[in-house]
Amino acid sequence: MKHFSAEAGDEVVPWHASAQRVAQALAQTAVERDQLGGTPKAERDLLRDSDLLMLSVPAELGGLGASWRQTLDVVRSFARVDSSVAHLFAFHHLLLATTQLFAQRTQWQPWIEQTREHRWFWGNALNPLDKSTRAEAVDGGHVFSGRKSFCSGASDSDMLLASALDANDRLLIGVVPTRRAGITVLGDWDNMGQRQTDSGSVLFDGVHVEANELLLDPGPLSTPFACLRPLLAQLILANIYLGLGEGALEEARAFTLQQGRPWLFSTASTANEDPYVLTHYGDFWLALQGARLLLDQAAAAFDQAWLRGTSLDEQERGQVAVAVAAAKVASTRASLEVAHRMFEVTGARATTAALRLDRYWRNLRVHTLHDPVDYKVRELGQWALNARLPQPSFYS
Repeated sequence: MKHFSAEAGDEVVPWHASAQRVAQALAQTAVERDQLGGTPKAERDLLRDSDLLMLSVPAELGGLGASWRQTLDVVRSFARVDSSVAHLFAFHHLLLATTQLFAQRTQWQPWIEQTREHRWFWGNALNPLDKSTRAEAVDGGHVFSGRKSFCSGASDSDMLLASALDANDRLLIGVVPTRRAGITVLGDWDNMGQRQTDSGSVLFDGVHVEANELLLDPGPLSTPFACLRPLLAQLILANIYLGLGEGALEEARAFTLQQGRPWLFSTASTANEDPYVLTHYGDFWLALQGARLLLDQAAAAFDQAWLRGTSLDEQERGQVAVAVAAAKVASTRASLEVAHRMFEVTGARATTAALRLDRYWRNLRVHTLHDPVDYKVRELGQWALNARLPQPSFYS
């Protein structure tokens, strides 16, 4: 099974070996860390040292120059073994992209350059559904106050993307150092899945955000190009889901081949030749393969839209949204099915706590609740029946 694109054109990409080393290191400790929870500090530092935090940044700015499809391939390869760190890694790149989509180059380029120089890891405190953080206008900027939930990767981050509503309920998004006075990152994430994403809360107690730290030009979701942001977020989620499904299949396959036993009434001498086991594996492969093809197609479409830049129009953006929605639904359904039914081909002995094979389902079940997949299916229905493209929002 392909782990990530090793080539760009005919040349081996320079970051391939580094990405492979990181994936191997994550796999060695993933089970133990799933049980422990908390901040994966050593793994975050491994990413800092690997230069992969600059993967999606153009080479002209000191980055590794990977396309979004290549970047998402690496995210998926990490998710196969450790979906929490894959989540943190992917959101770092999403936040860098957000500055490029919502601001002018003169504003975002210095942040990119400092990310390279200081090996910054970006964290998220942008949750548009959480309206409890307010922004008060003051001379030279705004003051953010309140509590923001679902702040993935805020712990051990260097920079935060933070949002608040002003007096007119306008969404303001600022880029601030995590250690700025008034910011407290709470270690209150204790969910059954994605246990090392630190997706808990951040307190903002009179945090001053300078005017030049606010993303106002063109601002959130203000142009078709700016509206690519939610599509990249959805692509990231879908690749993490598919990575989890592929990881679950690989774990199940290894268990069946190495430890599987045919059932008492089976006509097969080995578990891997049992007709029912083979049928299940056929279903698993088929579901994941379909999702994989849709995801690769959506990522390629996104790359083309990204290269269009500010010339992108609403129709073009909408076509990408349809492709992304299809990939998101397919990866959700396929991976949840594999992570749930893998135990039907591995048996009772695979449920031992030492293996923690349930982590694939737990991680998927938590993460796939990010936004209801039913609404993605409705968007696809509107397109299929009424030729209506999805309307831009922070979730579509």
